[in-house]
Amino acid sequence: MNEQPIKQVRRWTRTAIALLGVFSMSISTFTGWAPSVQAAAAKTFFTDTANSYAKEAIDLLVSEGIATGISSTRFEPKKAVSRAEFAAFAVRLLGLEPVSNDINPYSDISKSAWYYGSVAAMTNLSILEGKGQGTFQPGASITREEAAALLSRMLKRQSTSSASLNALYKDAASISDWARPYVQNVYVLGLMQGSDGLFRPKDKVTREEAAMMLSAVLQKPVWYSQLKGTVSEGIQLGWQYDSTTSEFKQQVARSPVNTLVPRWFFLNGSMQLTNQTDSSLLNWAEATGRQVWPLLGNRSNAALTHQMLSSATNRNFVISQITAYVKQYGLEGINVDFENVLPEDRANMTVFITALTASLHAAGAVVSVDVSPDLGTDWTEAFDYAALGEVADYMILMGYEEHWNGSPNAGSVASLSWLEQALDTMLSQMDSAKIIVALPLYTRDWSLLTPATGSWDITLGEQGSRSRTAGTTKHWDDDVWQYVLKYVANGTSRAIWAEEARSLSVKTSMISERGIAGLAYWYMGGETEDVWKAISNAIRFESYRF
Repeated sequence: MNEQPIKQVRRWTRTAIALLGVFSMSISTFTGWAPSVQAAAAKTFFTDTANSYAKEAIDLLVSEGIATGISSTRFEPKKAVSRAEFAAFAVRLLGLEPVSNDINPYSDISKSAWYYGSVAAMTNLSILEGKGQGTFQPGASITREEAAALLSRMLKRQSTSSASLNALYKDAASISDWARPYVQNVYVLGLMQGSDGLFRPKDKVTREEAAMMLSAVLQKPVWYSQLKGTVSEGIQLGWQYDSTTSEFKQQVARSPVNTLVPRWFFLNGSMQLTNQTDSSLLNWAEATGRQVWPLLGNRSNAALTHQMLSSATNRNFVISQITAYVKQYGLEGINVDFENVLPEDRANMTVFITALTASLHAAGAVVSVDVSPDLGTDWTEAFDYAALGEVADYMILMGYEEHWNGSPNAGSVASLSWLEQALDTMLSQMDSAKIIVALPLYTRDWSLLTPATGSWDITLGEQGSRSRTAGTTKHWDDDVWQYVLKYVANGTSRAIWAEEARSLSVKTSMISERGIAGLAYWYMGGETEDVWKAISNAIRFESYRF
């Protein structure tokens, strides 16, 4: 078979992903056009809106797929809008997907409720909040000051001075202190003005008022172009672990992952690499437009890794083998996963990656290197982050194991502040466009009595099952930005710091703010289906610049 045409296609794909994959999220632009309420008025959707001042706004939202009626013929414009309805309107306006969180944020919402996915999606992004004690009160009406807060968060507005409110509204003193900055925001944005010199902060928002507010957002051309644009999610890399090729394909097919890392190549004592290449995965990746960057690993064998790195002959032999495999199989890249490397191998590790990258570039492939957070310990001393970041195409920050298997203390696998510090440390040493951050699709079930010996890894599915088991308690911890689940088994107190749609959304938002190349996931198959929509929502929402 003539390999060259296939290789050219693969190289084109790699170039396309490199150009589109900047994690600052390029948005396809429109010509500044936004729909007008007058144009929407060409069609009347409901029999009870003819005399509503918001008729055109209602028809616009319906035509855009944002609002729906109470029935096929009635909108009921004077009816108060509920918290659940507003959540559904907001999700559609922002171009997001409802997310059926595996762990329910609220005790008063059923997962079977029509609005559950919308409420969860807004909660994941910290736009909507509960009403205390783990409740949401979905049927409660939204007040005007609450609507001001929601609109401000939807449009990513920070708190601002509200000193001018006293001059704007005669009832300014009745606006709650927490709501004053939000009311100021929506006034400046022209989304809520009040009438007759009054803001009426405690009045319920009617469905026609909600239509006016939301249609005003759509009519700003710059905002509309973003809301309707497409967003690149950059590199989305997934590691295969403890799964067959068939299972791995199914896991990837259910996800946004576009870069596959099967576990094919490993060092051994003779320096002859193991080769477990599966051509069926290569063919499937080619057919589905995905890249393959197989893993080159050391199985955490420090002595064997030293044997390879400390010898120029051994280094060159390994590089020649992996380069030959790249050419033979038409691979787009290699993912180097060397763990437990001795500090004395620091210089030779850089030499090895430098030579490997030069060789693979000549073969049309890229090099990514997996590294743990730089915490100044012997575990990472062998990795010169700045030097490696200079030569490798990508550095993959393994953003997990804050509290590791065998840790003397129980805790989060990846708290938000810990991951943020790890990423910012890496960003101080290399170009953001070279960084991929790996998120955990697993967590740990901890013994609070003997955490070092009485704890084990669990999948997100297993974690969710535990959260729904009788006797398990759950609370959201704002210090780590995760749910903490607690229960008792065989007389021993146990805890799980949950990784799920909400916690992963928060992490993704923090990461995407920093304009990196993409995300990775350890490991495929550990997730629940909802996390993919949650992560995509966070990427999209963070891309907006209102």
